[in-house]
Amino acid sequence: MSLAGSMEKQEKINSCEDRVVLVLPNKPEYVSLARLAASGIAGRMGFDVETVEDIKLAVAEACTNAIKHGCCEENSEYRIEFGVGAKCLTISIADRGCGMDKKDLCQPDLQNPREGGLGLFIINTLMDGVEFETAPNTGFTITMKKYLGV
Repeated sequence: MSLAGSMEKQEKINSCEDRVVLVLPNKPEYVSLARLAASGIAGRMGFDVETVEDIKLAVAEACTNAIKHGCCEENSEYRIEFGVGAKCLTISIADRGCGMDKKDLCQPDLQNPREGGLGLFIINTLMDGVEFETAPNTGFTITMKKYLGV
């Protein structure tokens, strides 16, 4: 990620009222901690139970992607940042893995489903806004937004 891209991402998060940061090891057993944090933050903001469940699923999918595709070394970690605004929850999940080319991301074939490959599709379906930054050898950052009352 370039310095300008990093600063722009930080401005998006900093414009929120509160910020909560988790740094988790690349082990699947810690995904539940990320889900729990998302649930607590979204519930405190006033999201309804169904929306909280959607947020938890999107976070779990993004964390699983970070573990599976982004944490190339055994002892690596990934970072989750929750930006809490008056009417918007922003969640960024970043790894320091190998990254990828945006052109390599494709829509899943829903007529012939296969195991894997649906994470970003699910996240896009559940959240109000999804952006990502990626490039070879710089990692992957996904930023998801959910608006209260939408």
